[in-house]
Amino acid sequence: MAAMAVLAGCGISQQQEVQIGAQQAQQVNAQLPIIQDPYVNRYLNILGDSIAHVTSRADLDWHFYMVNTNDFNAFALPGGFIYVNRGVAERSDRMDQFASVIAHEIGHVVLRHSVKQMEQMQGANVGLTVACVLTAICNSGLSQAAIDIGGNAVFAKFSRDDEAQADAAGVTELVRAGINPNGMTEMFEKLLAERQTKPSGLDAWFTDHPLEESRIQATRDQIAKVNPAIIRTLTSDTKAFEDFKARVHALAAPPVASGR
Repeated sequence: MAAMAVLAGCGISQQQEVQIGAQQAQQVNAQLPIIQDPYVNRYLNILGDSIAHVTSRADLDWHFYMVNTNDFNAFALPGGFIYVNRGVAERSDRMDQFASVIAHEIGHVVLRHSVKQMEQMQGANVGLTVACVLTAICNSGLSQAAIDIGGNAVFAKFSRDDEAQADAAGVTELVRAGINPNGMTEMFEKLLAERQTKPSGLDAWFTDHPLEESRIQATRDQIAKVNPAIIRTLTSDTKAFEDFKARVHALAAPPVASGR
């Protein structure tokens, strides 16, 4: 509540943004099944940091968490707190595909999309609901995962323009980090294909990240502007990622929601 009081001001500073994000992260971590495996967390944070630290917001103290659910989704809190579902790693064939999801969420933080929405809501006397977008967890009965800060359960989803901007920022970040950005379009294509055959695990992602062919084409067009000689030098996969994915696969199964 104290952190949300900053919304009464004229704008949200970076320090205030971090305070809000830390408060939200504390509540999210208490209510979602966060994976505690040191090996998984170390790799996730090393990969995430390698991308975040080539952005204009490298000075943030970035934190990366994996949620133990097979649903495909990821989410960014203000101030550099990134959450990636286990299902993202499980569906990634290569490191560049997995990294593209992280880069997209980092892009939202770099562009301060959440902060801009909070600033627009100043004076409206509404709170921010943070979780539920990570999984279908709120509807499943697994947990009371809706994080309500300040009163009402309101979550302002990112607009299509925000999503497109985060895609573009993600491509730039991946190239700067030495990672092949083609993993992003491949992941998009993989999700569209899976949606046609087994949509249940993708409901949360498509609700929070509207995905049309035009968005995929825009990403392809941006990548096409990068010198092909540079693209050829970028990393698509690593043994470290394969080991990480094997470790994730070996973890205990995600919690089973009641009523399913």
